[in-house]
Order: sequence, then structure tokens, then C-alpha cells
Amino acid sequence: MAFLSARRRMLLAVLAILAGLLASVWLAGRYAERRHWSETAVEARGQLELYAQSLRILVERFRALPAILALDSEIQALLRDAADPLARERLSRRLQRLNREAGAGVIFVLDLQGKAIAASNWQEPGNFVGGNYAFRPYFQGALREGSARYFSVGVTTGVPGYFLSRVVRDADGRILGVLALKLVMEDLQRDWARQTGILLVTDQHAVAILASRPAWRFRTLQGLSPELRARLVDTRRYGDRQLQPLAVRPLRQLDGDAELLGIDGPDGRRDYLRLRQPLADEGWTLQLLREARVPGGAVRGYGLAAAGIWLALAFLFLFLGQRQKNRRLLLRRRAELEQLVEERTAALRQAQDELVQAAKMAALGQMSAALAHEINQPLTAMRMQLGSLQLLLAKNDPAAMRSCLERIDGLLTRMAALTGHLKTFARDTPGGLRERLQPDTVVDHALLLLEARIRQDAVQVLRRRAPQAWVEGNAIRLEQVLVNLLHNALDAMAGKALRELRIELWRDAGDWLLSVADSGGGIAAEHLSRVFEPFFTTKPVGEGLGLGLAVSYGIVRESGGQLEVRNAGDGAQFVIRLPAALPPDTLQPSPQEP
Repeated sequence: MAFLSARRRMLLAVLAILAGLLASVWLAGRYAERRHWSETAVEARGQLELYAQSLRILVERFRALPAILALDSEIQALLRDAADPLARERLSRRLQRLNREAGAGVIFVLDLQGKAIAASNWQEPGNFVGGNYAFRPYFQGALREGSARYFSVGVTTGVPGYFLSRVVRDADGRILGVLALKLVMEDLQRDWARQTGILLVTDQHAVAILASRPAWRFRTLQGLSPELRARLVDTRRYGDRQLQPLAVRPLRQLDGDAELLGIDGPDGRRDYLRLRQPLADEGWTLQLLREARVPGGAVRGYGLAAAGIWLALAFLFLFLGQRQKNRRLLLRRRAELEQLVEERTAALRQAQDELVQAAKMAALGQMSAALAHEINQPLTAMRMQLGSLQLLLAKNDPAAMRSCLERIDGLLTRMAALTGHLKTFARDTPGGLRERLQPDTVVDHALLLLEARIRQDAVQVLRRRAPQAWVEGNAIRLEQVLVNLLHNALDAMAGKALRELRIELWRDAGDWLLSVADSGGGIAAEHLSRVFEPFFTTKPVGEGLGLGLAVSYGIVRESGGQLEVRNAGDGAQFVIRLPAALPPDTLQPSPQEP
């Protein structure tokens, strides 16, 4: 079975090598094609830019001429009074001379009704004089907006041209008529015909208004709706042309704006590389089509090179196969190690919880002598009160007896509160338990546990309360943190002349900050960054393990807060930052069942 399995693996490896060989040859061919198209596109973009520049130069040469002629006093005078035939002929002769020098197609003047009253072609057959062009968009646009540009086929001559028009006003700003100029671009098309590829200029309706091949002119590169066709017929924009469509089939999008197209054109069905450049001022698009032919020699060369590289890599992969098996064995051992680490981590978490409880018990042990003295005082006082009570019984004095019993009850209540809080503090509570609590109450309980030592060491407690403060956390664990911080503060002030313990609570944006500061001289600067490290302590050997602050830091982080330390004034300051919670009276009451 093992032999058959090895043969099967070998067969699969051979099949994979063959499949990779075929894929690499195919991909190399595609890369050769893509590189060829990229190089061709770069060359074509340069050619397209030259064409666009020549077209811009042609239009820019005559763009300002209508505006200049619209200021001519003779033209304005004729528009004010067009009845004089000699004046019309005189202006037509002048426009003829001007047009001959400028090299434009036709320059003509229209009155407010759109009738041509003078034109540079006034002596030619089919001249513009007397024709009415009020329906033309270049006439309507000039009256409406002051100037217009429009490409269309001439109504009179049937020759396509680009019309530039300008409204003529008198000195008072009153509209007198329109001056128009027609550019004929047939010479430009003949120059394009000698260049490589097919050059098209399409308007906003995707109609080829200029083409380097006459058979492509006035062909549409996309369909025209019936409504649009009817509107174009009304304006006679393309004369009597039928606007035959070119069947365009997208083949592939190349880098940038280059794309491969299949076009059923006048020359038959062929594939082309197309690049486009918008001519925003005229609303046209300049398009260059070059036949899509990929040199076969380059494709074969890239394919052979890719095949050689793939075979070299395949043999390298086979050589590295054994190393891969060894890595799998290493990964399996690593997985076993990770499982062991997870088990040890769980054990460490349990040890951490035990460490928190041990730290509480250590704190209780440190407070045991003072607490024993605190409990012994009420016991001594009760013994004295009981002796007094016996004497009062003998005297039969009920009022004094009642007063004595009330004092004994107060002493018992104080002892019960102290011992009860000690049991609560010593209880092992889960770290994930969260409740809504008041920091002031937690501080009260912590001070109660340390009251005896505070009184014994003659420490002055300066406190600023905030009854409106509410946070979420574990009250017993937070109390353990405070007991540890207060105990450290008392240790730091031992032997100092000034012993002040400052406890403050204030709001900072969305948090409540609880500060514990002392007058014990502070922490050395080199130790500030290490105070929360486990087993780090500045106390003498035998007086601490260095776990209290590390445990406290973990408890505060577990509650969603932060514990920070700094030197402030004449001592150290520890700040507990906890997220603020809503007071209980702001919570919505639950609906009462009937």
C-alpha cells in the first residue's frame, strides 16, 4: 500500500509539472501580448496627442475672430439698416477679402430673423446671402448666450463645417444680429489619411464627424434613440446622411484608457486597439484605431523562456520536498508545544486568582495585630460596663442600667461590623464579577480596616468625597487595591515628621479618578517604571515580596481601568482611573406584572 501511495504521489507530481508548464507558456504569451499592447499604446498616445494639438491649433486660430468682427462699426451699421443693397455688397466684398487672408471657410452676417445679409462667399454658387438660418443651433445659442459653437453639415453647400458664432450689439448693448464663421476641415482630414491607423473625431452623440477614411465618416459608434434622431433631422445637423452604425464589440480592457475592440466596419470585421482623448472645449472625442496584430515570434520567445524557468522551479520544488516533510514534523511538534502552553496558561490564570487571594490574606496578616488591639478595646470597655451594671442592679437604678446596656450594644455593633467586614474582605471572589458601586463606599471600608494603624501612627487623613460618583467593577477586589495602596502609603510615611494621607475623587471626561497620595518622600525616578513589575520591591528583605502593586495593577485593568503612579509634592501619588457608570436612579424601572 505504501508503494502504491508513493507511485500515486509521483504521478500527481508529474501531472502538476505538466499543468504548470502549460499554464506558464500560456501566461507568458499573455504577458508578451500585454507588453506589445502597452508599447503600442505609448506610441499611439503620442500620435493621438499630435492629432489633438493640430485640431486645437486650427480651432484656436479662428476662435477670437467672430468676437473681433462683432465690434466692427460697418457690420453694426448694416445690421441697423440692411435695406441698402450697395452697403450689403460692400460688406460682402470686405468679408471676402478678410476670409481670403485669414484662410477660414465662410464668414457671414445674420440679422435678428436669421437671414444672411452679407457673406464672404457671395459670388460663389450656393452662397449664403439671402438664406435663413434661424433654426440653426449656432444662431439660437448666440442670441441666448452671446456665443456658440456647433458642428453640422451646411444646408446650402452640403459641406460639413464647424460654426463659431457671436452676437453683435450696439453701443447701448442692444442685440443687432449674429456674426458667424464656418471652418471647413477637409484639408485636415486629407492630412490624416496619410498617417498610420484610423483617426476619428466623434461628437457628443458618438457620430464620427471627421475621419481619416471617408467611408467611416458619419458612422455611429453607438445606437441613437428615435427621439434623438428626430431632433437631429429637425436641426439638419448631419444634412441628408443616414448615420449608419458601426457594430462595436468590446474584447478586452488594457492598461489605462487603451482597449481592444472588434468592429464591423466598411473594411469588414477586424480587431482594433483604440485610444481616446477628450476635446472638452468642443465636446468632441478624438479616437485612434490601430489594427490589433501581435507578432508571433515574440509570443513564442516568451513561451520558451517561461517553460525553461518553470521546469527549473519544478526540479527545485522536488528537491525541497523532503525538507517540507521535516518542516511538517516540526510544525506538529510546535502544535503540541502550543497546546502545552495553553494548559500552562490556564494553570497560571488559576495561580493568579490564588495569588490575589493570598495577597488579601497577607494584608490581613499585616493588619492582625492592630485589629486585635482594636477588638480588645471594646472587650475591655464591655467588661467595665458589665461591672458597672452589677452595681446598678444592686442599687436598682433602671435609667442608669438602660444607658449602660446601650453603650454595651454600641460596642458589640462596632465589633460585629469590623469582624463582618474582615470576613467579606477575606472571601475569594471571582475576577469576572462586576457590579455598580460607589468609590466613596469602597474607600470607607478600606479606611475602616486600617483605622487602628492610622490612629496608632498619628496619620492625618485629608479626603475629598464625591457622592455622585458611580463606577462598575468588583467592590471587594477594588477594596483590596485600596488597602494595598493605603498600606504602602503608611509604610512610606513611617518615621516622617509630617504624615498626611490625601484621598481625592474627581471626574475627568467619561472617567472617575481616585487618587491616593502620601507625604513619604516619593519613589526614586529610576524605580517609577518598574513599580508594577512582579517581585519588584524597595522594602527591606523580609518585609515584602513585591507582588501587591502587580496584583493591584492586574485587578484595575481587569475592571476596565488604569492604575498610574507619579511623584507629586512631597510623596508618591497613585491614581486609579475607572469608566463612569450611570447612577441607579437614572436606570429605567422594569415593568410591574399585574
